[in-house]
Amino acid sequence: MTKDFYDRVAKKLGGYGYGPNPEYTKEFPGGDPEKLFKEKILELASKDKIALDIGCADGMFTISVSPHFKRVYGIDTSRVNLKIAESHRGDEGSDNVEYSFQDAAHTTFNDSFFDLAYCRRGPSYYQEYGRIIKAGGHYLEIGIGEKDTMELQKVFGRGQGYGKWNDPRLNGKLKELKEAGFETFFAENYHYLEYYPSYEAFDLFLQSVPIFEDYDPEKDKTKLNEYIAKNSSPKGIALPRHRVVLVAKKK
Repeated sequence: MTKDFYDRVAKKLGGYGYGPNPEYTKEFPGGDPEKLFKEKILELASKDKIALDIGCADGMFTISVSPHFKRVYGIDTSRVNLKIAESHRGDEGSDNVEYSFQDAAHTTFNDSFFDLAYCRRGPSYYQEYGRIIKAGGHYLEIGIGEKDTMELQKVFGRGQGYGKWNDPRLNGKLKELKEAGFETFFAENYHYLEYYPSYEAFDLFLQSVPIFEDYDPEKDKTKLNEYIAKNSSPKGIALPRHRVVLVAKKK
């Protein structure tokens, strides 16, 4: 269902980076995990390295880091997003990027092909990543923590990971990475807040993300209003977020 969701959103909104983005502000008590994640990638980048973007979506992030690598491959299971990515092939920084439709669990790449691979809130198939990353190469991930949007999901009674993500997700990831032959040398949880200025902005946000893959602006209006009534503040509609960031090295 997730692949179909991303295709629907890409068709409706025109991609994640290139499409319309809901208006909101953020507060980072412990730092911005997205900014840190990109910094970690660039620290390990060099012009002689080949990188893999796992779940590249519309390719905007791929292109933003590609000038720092020899070549970057972007893979995704959404053909609609890949088509959007290909439409930006002429953009500055895109000349060393190659996109392909692939399942991250079973890629077509040769063993030990990549110097570095990274994943932004995408699938975690560590055994496959261990196969295609060189010894001494790196894997970086920014993932969704178990407490992400939990208050919102409680009001709706459903959602991504609802009732399943009870244990710390970072601990599970560290264990799986070790089993796949990686040594993790950076792993942190990040909790922060997003504030949406209006019902319309929050509604657009929920249409564009897989918190509720079956989100319906009309059918879910009552639940959405219930959450907004409980979480409105002078700064806007508050939404607690949770991310995990990790950097690992292939042994």
